[in-house]
Amino acid sequence: GKDTRKSGDMLEAALTAGILSMGVDVVELGVVPTPAVAYLTRKYEALAGVVISASHNPIEYNGIKFFNSNGFKLNDKIEEEMEKIILENEEISSRPIKGDIGKILWGKEAFRDYMEYLKTTIDIDLSGVKVAVDCGNGALSKIAPELLKEMGADIIVVNDKPNGVNINLKCGSTNPDIIKTLVLETKADIGLSFDGDADRLIAVDELGNIVDGDHILAICGTNLEKKGKLKNDTVVGTVMTNMGLDVYMKSKGMNVEKVKVGDRYVIEEMLRAGYVLGGEQSGHIIFLEHNTTGDGLLTAIQLISVMVEAGEKLSQLNNIMTNFPQVLINAKVKNECKNTYMEDEVIRSEIKKIEEMFHGEGRVVIRPSGTEPLVRVMIEGKEEDKITKIATELANLIEERLGNN
Repeated sequence: GKDTRKSGDMLEAALTAGILSMGVDVVELGVVPTPAVAYLTRKYEALAGVVISASHNPIEYNGIKFFNSNGFKLNDKIEEEMEKIILENEEISSRPIKGDIGKILWGKEAFRDYMEYLKTTIDIDLSGVKVAVDCGNGALSKIAPELLKEMGADIIVVNDKPNGVNINLKCGSTNPDIIKTLVLETKADIGLSFDGDADRLIAVDELGNIVDGDHILAICGTNLEKKGKLKNDTVVGTVMTNMGLDVYMKSKGMNVEKVKVGDRYVIEEMLRAGYVLGGEQSGHIIFLEHNTTGDGLLTAIQLISVMVEAGEKLSQLNNIMTNFPQVLINAKVKNECKNTYMEDEVIRSEIKKIEEMFHGEGRVVIRPSGTEPLVRVMIEGKEEDKITKIATELANLIEERLGNN
């Protein structure tokens, strides 16, 4: 599968040719969301699934995601082995010839198979619900409006006309002001904003307030817990999950397990302990009963169904948890130092001092960037002015100790 960016055709042709040359058949699904590929890999009993997409990034980027035969992202070890074969130009012994090469199959009904499956995940009629949708000119541009209409919703859609170069262009989940404005102008009950490959959702309530991944976990986690379906009364988040979710869940006798940033790590923890709901603040939400990766459209219909079932406005559900202020500041460091900040005694003791000062009502999260010579300093607490000052001072200290000065 692929998203709507122009370079997808070129990469699809090259990748398909490579797979066929190894004697493997390829089912070309066309433009479909990332989570559709995860689902269809299982449905079609394929060896693997491949998505050509750069998710929420601009047009000039593109990439390739792999799923194993069970629809899960490959683990780090397998990806590293694949990279090694490519980067070191290792010889591959199997070279099919003549009739042993693969063939292309056309997945004409792929998007319909995915849509029909999503319909089975709720048993609630969406008639009378007014939904505003920003498709981000991405992979859901055709599917989301069709599905929501077929399920009875009254919809208003924008950014559903991809032309190969306008994916994520000042629209979609990384530009939520568009969906906020649309909701307020049209008096919609809910706004849905998707990124280019539709594996994440940022929602907006009828008052124009953002409903991010943490709030979706609170809303859907509470609903599952009421039905006795939330395994061990626990949801899985990441170190960036807002403390407000911890405080709310604890007050209701539920828990939040934290893992490092990345939906693959959320899923690993869910599989390890049998949890059914997890996700990230950015809107990657995994309903493991229904799909094996973050699924924006699945999350949208689950969220709408909770709203309809509860008979409450989304703003009422959105208010069940209150965010703690979070401040994120980047410290520029030497690239070779970004993973060793805790080896510096001065930095380590300063972090310890800050944590002791918070008395459990705030926290410090330091995270090296995966791609840039940066250390990200995130401080969370009750008073925004106070934590901004602390975060700035800590970032300056890290730059002083580990930067190029």
